[in-house]
Amino acid sequence: MTVRYRTKGFVFKRAERNEADQTFSIFTKDFGRLELKAKSIRKITSKLRAGIDIFYFSEIEFIQGKNDKTLTDALKIKKFNAGIKTLSQISDVLDNFIKGQEKDEKTFDLLNETFDKIDNKLAFQYFFWNFASLQGYRIEVENCADCKSKLNPYNIYFSAKDGGVVCKNCASPALTRNLAQIFPQKINSDIVKVLRLILKKNWQTVSKLKIEPKSQNLLEEILQNAAHSFCPAHC
Repeated sequence: MTVRYRTKGFVFKRAERNEADQTFSIFTKDFGRLELKAKSIRKITSKLRAGIDIFYFSEIEFIQGKNDKTLTDALKIKKFNAGIKTLSQISDVLDNFIKGQEKDEKTFDLLNETFDKIDNKLAFQYFFWNFASLQGYRIEVENCADCKSKLNPYNIYFSAKDGGVVCKNCASPALTRNLAQIFPQKINSDIVKVLRLILKKNWQTVSKLKIEPKSQNLLEEILQNAAHSFCPAHC
C-alpha cells in the first residue's frame, strides 16, 4: 500500500524537468526542505496546476518513490503577489543554506512571521538575521564581538568574520591590511539599533523606523557580506 504524506509549505524554487514535468523545492512544516516531482503539471488538463507554483504557500500531498518524491495533490492556501523581491531573496537563502530534508519548525515559524511583513523594506533583514541565528550565526550587537568592550557609537564596524559589530581597535589590523572593502565595514549607530531590534524580534518598533537611504544601503551591504561569509557553500 502506498503511503501518502500531507503537509503545508512555501514553494521557493521551480525547475523544468521536460516538456510536461516540473520539480518544486518546498520548505514544509513537517519535513523541512522537500524536492517534489510534479508529473505532467504543465499540461492544461493537470489538476495540480491550480494548487502549486513558485511563491505559493500550499497544502501538498506526495508519495515516496524509489528515487524521488512525487506530488499527488496540491491546494493553494495563498499566492504572494506583493513583496516579490523579498520573496526571491528569502528563496535564495533557503536554497543556499538548507540542502537536505530535516524538520525545522523554528525556521518554518520564522517564514510565516516574515510573510506577514512582506511589504516592509526591512522584511528581508528581519528574516535573514533571525534565520542566521537559528543556523548558529547569531551576531554580537551589544558589545565588541572581538574584545567584548563597550561600543563607541562614533567608531563602530561590522565584521561577519568576527561575528558581528567590532570596535575601532579590533577593526584596525584588518583596515591596515587594506581589507576594508571586505571586512570590517564602517557603520553607524543606526545600523546597530536596527540589528538589535531585529534580533529581539521587536517588529512593532522596527516597522515604524524611518531609515535614511545611506543606512538602508549599509544594511543591505553588510547583509550580503554576512550571507557570503556564513553560507556553507560560500555562495
